[in-house]
Amino acid sequence: MAVGIILLSIFFVICIISLLFFLSYNHFQEYIIRINEAEVSIDSVLRKRFDLLNKATDFIKEVTEEDTVLPTVISLRSQKLSNIELDKQLYPAIEEFQSYAEKYEKLKENEGYVKTQINLMESESEIVALRKYYNDISKEYNKLIKSFPSNLVALIKKYSKKELYEERKEKKSLLEELKA
Repeated sequence: MAVGIILLSIFFVICIISLLFFLSYNHFQEYIIRINEAEVSIDSVLRKRFDLLNKATDFIKEVTEEDTVLPTVISLRSQKLSNIELDKQLYPAIEEFQSYAEKYEKLKENEGYVKTQINLMESESEIVALRKYYNDISKEYNKLIKSFPSNLVALIKKYSKKELYEERKEKKSLLEELKA
């Protein structure tokens, strides 16, 4: 009888440990799916922004008659970057785009420039919201990796901490710059 109680206790403990493992595993999977969805959305907006700037080189060349315009965009063409790195690199490219309008007044009257500026403004508000969503989910995911008992699941499944997007903390936001 004592052996039966011990075996039943061991079985009960194994069931509880298994249940905790599967609950934690499913929790991780939920976050991984949400993070992947956010990454796809961010990738889409970043590629749209890059394409806008890439196409802008043509009409900027026409108006300014310079041989090389938007060197940051041109250098990005040959690089394979993560979303986080591309996000960091696009801001200097957008600032370059803005600087041409300051140098060449007739560029502000160009239809392509105006459309690009409007699309960049729209994509900026979109990317800010997506980055916040991604960072919020990733912070929760990173907490799961560090807290017990889910950290055991993370260790077993080799889940690693997610990198977060940096928030832009400048005097003037990009939206304000683009509206100017």
